Amino acid sequence: RGIWPCSWVACPGAGQPPFVSAYRLRFCLEAAATVRAHVSADERYELFLDGRRVGRGSERGDLNNWFYETYDLPLSAGEHVLVARVWSLGSLAPYAQMTLYPGFIFATEGEWTKRLGTGHAPWEAKLLSGYHFLPAGVAWGTGAKLEIVAEEFDWGWERGEGQGWQPVLERDPGANGFIRNERPPLHLMKPATLPDRLEDTVQAGRALYVAPAQGEDTHAQAVRAADSLPSEVAAWNRLLSGEGSVTLPAGTVRRVIIDLGNYYCAFPELLTSGGKGSSLRLLWAEALYEQPEARSKGNRNEIEGKYFVGVGDRFLPDGGSQRLFSTLWWEAGRYLEVLVQVADEPLTIEALRLRETHYPLGMKSEFHSSDQRLQAAAPIMVRALQMCAHETYMDCPYYEQLQYVGDTRLECLATYAIERDDRLPRKALRLFDQSRLVSGLTQSRYPSRVLQVIPPFSLWWVGMVYDYSLWRDDAAFVKSLMPGVRAVIDCYTSFINDEGLLQAPNGWNFLDWVPSWQWGEPPDADFGVSGPLNWQFVLALSMLAELEAAQGESELAARARRLAAELADRVAAAFWAADRHLFADDLAHQRFSEHSQCLAILSGQLTAERRDEVATALLSDPKLERTTIYFTHYLFEAYRLLGQADAFFQRLGLWFELEQRGFKTTFEMPEPSRSDCHAWGAHPLYHYFATILGIRPASPGFRSVEIRPQLGPLTSVRGTLVHPRGEIKADFYLEQGQLRGSVTLPAGVNGVLHYDGTIRPLAGGENRL
Repeated sequence: RGIWPCSWVACPGAGQPPFVSAYRLRFCLEAAATVRAHVSADERYELFLDGRRVGRGSERGDLNNWFYETYDLPLSAGEHVLVARVWSLGSLAPYAQMTLYPGFIFATEGEWTKRLGTGHAPWEAKLLSGYHFLPAGVAWGTGAKLEIVAEEFDWGWERGEGQGWQPVLERDPGANGFIRNERPPLHLMKPATLPDRLEDTVQAGRALYVAPAQGEDTHAQAVRAADSLPSEVAAWNRLLSGEGSVTLPAGTVRRVIIDLGNYYCAFPELLTSGGKGSSLRLLWAEALYEQPEARSKGNRNEIEGKYFVGVGDRFLPDGGSQRLFSTLWWEAGRYLEVLVQVADEPLTIEALRLRETHYPLGMKSEFHSSDQRLQAAAPIMVRALQMCAHETYMDCPYYEQLQYVGDTRLECLATYAIERDDRLPRKALRLFDQSRLVSGLTQSRYPSRVLQVIPPFSLWWVGMVYDYSLWRDDAAFVKSLMPGVRAVIDCYTSFINDEGLLQAPNGWNFLDWVPSWQWGEPPDADFGVSGPLNWQFVLALSMLAELEAAQGESELAARARRLAAELADRVAAAFWAADRHLFADDLAHQRFSEHSQCLAILSGQLTAERRDEVATALLSDPKLERTTIYFTHYLFEAYRLLGQADAFFQRLGLWFELEQRGFKTTFEMPEPSRSDCHAWGAHPLYHYFATILGIRPASPGFRSVEIRPQLGPLTSVRGTLVHPRGEIKADFYLEQGQLRGSVTLPAGVNGVLHYDGTIRPLAGGENRL
């Protein structure tokens, strides 16, 4: 703890980012040993031992949570070389990548500190040449793309080869605590919180089109089967399967369109021989477009007559043999375009493969029903969740790679439903807490080196804490977040106006991508008084009351309940439109949405009579603005409270159509959708278990269970849900209109089953119905 014995070091002569550098230590051991090392870099690194990669990092965080990875390195007697490739992109880095100054730290323990640790051992460094940085284009949040010039490249750097190595420059000591009195800015070191990301080499894809190209502006050249060369398509498919290579004669220009068959986040690898002076451009796209201006996409399976508009990297061979090209960071998408321009000597492409990467989460629960459409949609949603889960959750892997609160709440709920591992949700909760501004509000996305505030997302972070307190059993962790929760609520109370209503807080008050709303803001959400924003605050106050009660803070819980009830009364009076039997979005009662109705219902503040009135209109009024794929989660929550299973299944139609429309992941917004991979659309995974099977926590820590199955049109449904103490199994089927089946709870967990007006107690073990 405190100040480390090892220091950060820097590459001499590096100048200002962007640049790529390498650090090297050669050493010799008299006897075999296993050495524990704590490693980090600013901004990122890959660590190699004797030419073999042993890890990568640093896990993404911020300056007060600068993560380091710990490795136990098995070392034989004899000579060894440690090498780290470190890149620092500065203003060209991904938006989610924080930085203080470029550097590297390798900290060992005990006797190894002086022998191997930076600041003690004779580490050397050099700038790595051959890297050129290209604009990210529409993928603006993901960082610069690469052009790698093989003729300039330092081949063999991972083995410590080459010239130009110089002694490193020593910087600040490593530290995981504050220095007494004044201190300069430091990386405050924290141990990495996550397991290694999955990284598997896959031979993926099928070439659909190989044809000559007219120059590099291929985005304006439609893909037409009539132009494709079948014999060359076959050769490329042998390459993609790992069963052959492709040799292109001098002067050849080829454009290749590859369908990977699924959505991937991956490091591309190209292995080439020969072809000095040639160029290979590898672009990625989620789908092809119907216009070269990249507007609508149509069916995602179709490419005929469409246009490939993508982002990616360029590799320039030097004529050498077995040259392996790859990228510093992964790319994302379903389709690849390879543009090969061969110069004066033939080029052989020996291999084209992917190293797939994402957080190692998957479906650990089970779900089966009498409607096969539910099962067919599940892998698409799981894939979306995987592709948006890395060192943080993220909104989308293709465009931004930023962890937004609104997205992350739904991603966490889906994770709780299918996974035992809650390390990624915990990290998200903590980082959002760390992101809070002096106002008390969280930033809308974090980590991010570019500040953005979406006030409603701060309330959804309160919802995230509330969700965690129910679905996972760690009251101490929840308690540590409560000061931040209270700060968010206190900030919101400062925006209550003289009429006792919430004035729209300063910032982007995004709620949903409703086509008629400007920038996703409900009516009067810029500077006025907005109905949906007021109801959301009532809902947040209700969640706060439950959180305070769970923490034993009865006085604070009572205050939150009072504030919720008082605000709800004023909001109901101001926005109720008796002629429509609905809550308006605006004080003039001119605009109405599903959003206001479902938030009012979820707040728990409506009388039974008023709730029934709203429910009838919600289900029947055709003029309401509809929730889109994201906010439909909250509509589904309202349908559950109302017992409207048929309406719930009807709105699931969007997900039932995904496979037919060619989607491999869930998309962002109504067509024309920008992003085809947005995991906020995976929230029905949560509802499979929490709404259809009806399994939910009845008390904090999931220590008791409430089950309210809503089969709707189903005749049977069964599943197994992961639980902090084991698993919950439920098997329901209808027999002559009566519910039959069984529920099995973990030992020591009790619950109740609600169905058709009856309540049945449940005990640990099997409960037959």
